[in-house]
Amino acid sequence: MAEAHSPLEQFEIKRLVDLQIGGVDISFTNSSLWMFIAIAGVTLFLTLGSRSRAMVPGRGQSMAEMSYEFVANMLRDNVGSEGRKYFPFIFTLFMFILFANLAGMLPYSFTTTSHIVVTFAMALFVWILTTVIGLVKHGTHFFSFFVPQGVPVWMMPLVVPIEIISYLSRPISLAVRLFANMVAGHTMLKVLAGFIIALGVAGIAPLVVVVGLTALELFIAALQAYVFAILSCIYLNDALHLH
Repeated sequence: MAEAHSPLEQFEIKRLVDLQIGGVDISFTNSSLWMFIAIAGVTLFLTLGSRSRAMVPGRGQSMAEMSYEFVANMLRDNVGSEGRKYFPFIFTLFMFILFANLAGMLPYSFTTTSHIVVTFAMALFVWILTTVIGLVKHGTHFFSFFVPQGVPVWMMPLVVPIEIISYLSRPISLAVRLFANMVAGHTMLKVLAGFIIALGVAGIAPLVVVVGLTALELFIAALQAYVFAILSCIYLNDALHLH
């Protein structure tokens, strides 16, 4: 009898190189490997795409320029001209998440963004960065962000704590959204794929569903990179303009 495999087995972190320094485990894992692969993929994509710099761009150059313009327009529309200096950060964030998500769709790969520790680390960095930017630019006036204009004074004891809790929950919601979408989609693919062989001829039905779901997962992989980046832009806009 064939051994049953859990659909969650694909998210297991495995040590590839065991490293211990001062009692701290810094082992190189499959998650680390696929992070490097995502970075290498982004670097290769942009390097090859911008190498020719032709007046009439080819396919690779067009895709590289489109990704650049896409993020630049997103940043301009949501942050304004003041956001241009933060373009490298938002662009790097978007491209890394995009390639990490897409790399996780390859057979026998590993989806780094399916782990909450990875997505929360990125979300927490975005939250700390935007908070520091707001404090540096506005000083103590930054805290007026938690006091919405036009709210009656008698409602302040209720509204201000809600605003503070909402602000503190930003990294959590940002991290969970990406993590949950990756885990849910990949788990569903794994479950449905298990029915294809088990059902024999009748496995054609789940095969069709898996093909369609794979296309949907590719769309979600790109969508979640966009959502993470655009929410980062919105948080940056709040820090710069306090509204």
